[in-house]
Formats: sequence, structure tokens, C-alpha cells
Amino acid sequence: MGAAEKPRVILLVEDDKGDQELTRRSLALGRVRSELHIVEDGEEALDYLCQRGRFADGESCPLPDLILLDINLPRLDGKEVLKQIKADARLRHIPVVMLTTSQQEQDVLRSYANGANSFITKPVGLDEFVKVMRGLQEYWFKIVTLHPGVKSHV
Repeated sequence: MGAAEKPRVILLVEDDKGDQELTRRSLALGRVRSELHIVEDGEEALDYLCQRGRFADGESCPLPDLILLDINLPRLDGKEVLKQIKADARLRHIPVVMLTTSQQEQDVLRSYANGANSFITKPVGLDEFVKVMRGLQEYWFKIVTLHPGVKSHV
């Protein structure tokens, strides 16, 4: 990514404070040029993405370039959030990476069936997590051409 380009907006949907911090640190240590926004449950994720309630200000809550979505969330789980994202014409083009501790085959299959773009099991250590974040940057922000319509909604 060139120096003049804006950092990519990443929405992390994660209720565990430790995993939030691990993600934040991994992005920084991996030198991933990003603007990280964090919500803690499925309802907040949909409020953020639909820019309603406390997230109504599109300036401070821009639509993300990438969503990192945990499966096990309070109020509304990640599987349901994924279904709603992919059912919404304004949101369905945003890549969703399921980032979870689950290794259950049914979670993997259900995530892809509902439109997930990737499924990653969270690594335990910081070094491994940094590698995952660098890989996400390399793939989603350098190799893949993202849908141009996503940013037109911001």
C-alpha cells in the first residue's frame, strides 16, 4: 500500500477483551495500515454496519473494507450477523472473515454456506496472530481487488 493511501477500515466484532487487544497489537506489530473499529456483540455489529443508533455518524463510523467476525457473540451470534450482512445489498460486498476459536466442521461449513469469505481459527500466541494479520493485509488489501461499491457508501 502506498504512503498516500488511506488506511483500510477493519471492523472487529469480538466480545473478548483479550482477543480485542491481541488483534489491535497484532495489527500494529504487523504494520498493517488500518483503522480498527471494535464492536462487542452481534447487535452492535449490525447497528454499526447499518449506521444507526450511536453509530449513525458515517464520518466516525465508516463502512469497513473488511469485517473480522467472531462466531460466539452475545445477543446475536456471528452466524446470524453473517446471514444478515450477506442478505443486505449495501453490505454483501464487504469481505467477512470468520475469526474464531471454533474448529468444528459444522461451523466452517455453515459459515461458508452463509457467505463467509474466509474462516480462520484464532492462533493462541502473539507471534502467530501477527502472521495472520500480515497475511490478511497481504491478501485482502494487496492481492484481491475489493468491490469498488463498498467505499461509495461511506
